[in-house]
Order: sequence, then C-alpha cells, then structure tokens
Amino acid sequence: MVSRRRKQSSARKGGMNRRQKLLANTRRFQSRMKEKGQALIDKIRSIRQVKDFDQIGLLFSFGWAAQLVNLITLYRIVAAPILLVLIWLKQWPLFQWLLLVSFLTDLIDGWLARRYKVFSILGARLDSLGDDMTVLVGIIGLVVYLPDFFAYRWIECVGITLLYLIQTFFALWKYKKVTGFHTYLAKLAAFMQSIFLLSAFFYQEILEIAFYIALINTAVQLLEEVVMIAILPTWQSDVKGLFAALKLRKQG
Repeated sequence: MVSRRRKQSSARKGGMNRRQKLLANTRRFQSRMKEKGQALIDKIRSIRQVKDFDQIGLLFSFGWAAQLVNLITLYRIVAAPILLVLIWLKQWPLFQWLLLVSFLTDLIDGWLARRYKVFSILGARLDSLGDDMTVLVGIIGLVVYLPDFFAYRWIECVGITLLYLIQTFFALWKYKKVTGFHTYLAKLAAFMQSIFLLSAFFYQEILEIAFYIALINTAVQLLEEVVMIAILPTWQSDVKGLFAALKLRKQG
C-alpha cells in the first residue's frame, strides 16, 4: 500500500516536472519568437523610405495595378533607343508623336500609382530612369532638329548642366547612388521640360518662353535637392520637398 502511494506520488511529480519543462520550453520559444519578431519590425521601420509602418506591404506589391504601372514605365525606357534611331533617320513626324506618347505615359503611370496606391522601390527607380531617358532623347532631338537654338543659349545650357552634375555627384558621394526624392518641384520641372521640348516640334511660337520657364524651374528644383542632400544623412525615397526633409531630419 505504501509502495503504491509512493509510486503514485512519484508519477505525479514526474508528470508535474514534464509539464513544468514543457511550459518552460514553451515560454522560452515564445520569448525568442517575440525577440526575433521585434527585431524584424525594428529593421523594417528603420528603412527610411517607408514613412508609415502600414505602407510596408506596398513595397512588395505585385498586383495587376503595380504590373501595369511598371509596364507603362518600361515603355518609356524601351522607346528611348527607338527615338534615337528616328533622330538618326530624321523621321521627325514619327519622332514628335512618339515623344508625345512617352511624355503622356509619365502622367498616366503617375496617376495610376496614386489612384491605386502602388509604390515600389524598383518602380520608383524605373520611373526616374524613364523620365531622364525621355528628356535626354528629347534634348538630343531638339539639338539635331534646331541646332541654332542652343547655339545662342549655350551659357544657360552650361549653367544648368553644371548644376545637374553638382547635384548628381553630391548624391553619389554621400549616398553612393542618385537621389529618388520625387519632389513636387521635380514633377513640375519635368512637366515644364516636356512642354518646352514638345513646343519645338508642335508649336515653336512659345519655344523661347517655355525654355526659360523650364530652365528656372529646373534650377530651383536642383538647388532644393542639393540642400536636401545636405540635410538628410541617409538616402530617402519619396521626400516631397525641403520642408518634408527638415521634418525627417527632426524625427531621425
């Protein structure tokens, strides 16, 4: 009888020890998972281009809207060498209409991205590349089509080119890559650049005034970005202007 009680007591103790070990292991596992989860959250929150934790999922958006926006952006990149060939062949009617389509796609993909709240780092970089290639091809076309226009305005052209190089090399020196601010002034400058370049082929009566408006706007935009680079210690994406950069500086 005594032996049976001892066995039952020993069995109960053994069961309690197993439950305690299991509970302790479970708590240790939960603690480790919590630490890893918090570390992951902190790492994601430390990504400067994500301003709101709820927007993290948008970095990995692969829905139809994101694909459509990226395809429209890729069109501008693919169209750029085609436009160069048209310049070489001096097929100006086809060139001017294809250039117009390229500038329109910039408006369309921007509207779609805002409408469906699509954002990705890759998409932002492709958009900037497509914009730069389209403007560059447009300038090359204008130089070939109206060579005298820039010949009488070379000082302004050299000045804005130097300012662009200063902004670019400053970013490369500090961030090891070009900026991706996508400021409001940059959007306005891109719009005015498109108006200027298209006016050369569609409506030359406003060519000179469009040139100086685009020039001043671009200069102000580049100066703003130089100041933003100086303010922000790390590379940022989608910083809409100087005030937004100052706000991020205070937060960081």
